[in-house]
This record gives sequence, structure tokens and C-alpha cells, in this order.
Amino acid sequence: MTDNPVLDEAVAALRDATSLEDVQRIVRTATRRLVDAAGATVVLREDDVCYYADEDAIAPLWKGQRFPINDCISGWAMLNQQYAVVPDIRVDARIPQQAYRPTFVRSLVMVPIRVQDPIGAIGAYWARPHQATDVQVALLSALATAAGPALTRFLSERPEGELLGISPSG
Repeated sequence: MTDNPVLDEAVAALRDATSLEDVQRIVRTATRRLVDAAGATVVLREDDVCYYADEDAIAPLWKGQRFPINDCISGWAMLNQQYAVVPDIRVDARIPQQAYRPTFVRSLVMVPIRVQDPIGAIGAYWARPHQATDVQVALLSALATAAGPALTRFLSERPEGELLGISPSG
């Protein structure tokens, strides 16, 4: 138990999750609530691709889309095995400007899910310039730590070779 009821609720819900969709819903909802963000995303790693599996945001972002791991900030967080804090997307070289400029996003934090051998990332977005605090990063990191085992369990249940978000017949 922590001293944050939103995080405690999310951790308990992740232990009881019954599907990958449950995990994603819990994580995206808790992310927005923990840091008062305008948007949240769950990104899953498919080899050298970032799959934006789920989102909850004030406007659509990239749900269902895939990007090369070297071309997205979630990929940067996974490859570098560390979080990324971006107070202003317009001046950070790690940000693919063509993808972000048309969106509401002005600031973000991206936290890898599992620091060793990341399987995904959690993103929080703000519509105004925002300097994420150490406490906000710590809360998102704790959520990512709690999400890791649940995601690992459900991802390992996929049939061999099945891509995320695509049915075997698709």
C-alpha cells in the first residue's frame, strides 16, 4: 500500500485483471488520474515496433497505430530503459514533430514498463507546457512496475506469431 489511493486502487485492480484489455483500461485510467493529464496511452513493444494499443485522451492520438521503435518517444524510453520527461515537445529532439505537431500534446512523460527488457511504455500527455514533477514520474513508474507482471501474463498467452490488435484471421 502507498499513500496514494489512486495508485493503490490501480495496483489491486491489476492483480485481479482478467484480460489484456482490462490491464490497458486500468493503466490508462490510472495514468490520467495520477498526474491530472489530458491524455494517457499504453504502448506495447512488438520487436522493433511501438504499438499504441490503447489511449484515453481529450482528442484522438495514435490508438491502433504502429511506429518504428527508433522513431517514437515510447521507443526511446524502452531502448534507453528510462523515463522521458518532455516539458515542451516543440524543442525536444527525441520527439517526431510530424506526428505531434497536429495534436493537442505540448508536454509528456513516457515511462517504460519493465526497466530490464521493456515490454511497453506508459505515456501521460498535457495540452499545455508542463514540467512533470519527481512525484509524478515516481507515481507513473510505480504504476508501470505494477502493470509489468499483468501485461507479461496476458502477452505470453497470445498464440505464437500473433500480432497485438490483429486477430489470427486478420
